[in-house]
Amino acid sequence: MFSVTVRDHLMVAHSFRGEVFGPAQKLHGATFVVDATLRRRELDENGVVVDIGMATGALGEVVAGLNYRNLDEEPDFAGVNTTTEFLAKEVTDRLVERLGDHAAGLCSVAVTLHESHVAWASYERDL
Repeated sequence: MFSVTVRDHLMVAHSFRGEVFGPAQKLHGATFVVDATLRRRELDENGVVVDIGMATGALGEVVAGLNYRNLDEEPDFAGVNTTTEFLAKEVTDRLVERLGDHAAGLCSVAVTLHESHVAWASYERDL
């Protein structure tokens, strides 16, 4: 399996509902390092998994749609706890959509959101 990973970062504000979240129930900020890993079984006719510049740009566009937002105020997330796990799936789904035809031949896309140097969450979507 071949893979290419591109990176960006994301800064949001949000709060959580539920006692399990303790002080994070209050509005707080989160900064994530965002890694997107694209995988394919065989390299394409150009000898690559995907054009890295295109993948970097697509991830940047997805992140820009969420960056510097209070997710509690976003209609798409009404009634949702925008946990790191939830956001990893959301970024993955938006990235796959943004890749469009460039996703042809890929077998999966995985996004990891690093909350810190000791904690992160990922979501991987088979294509």
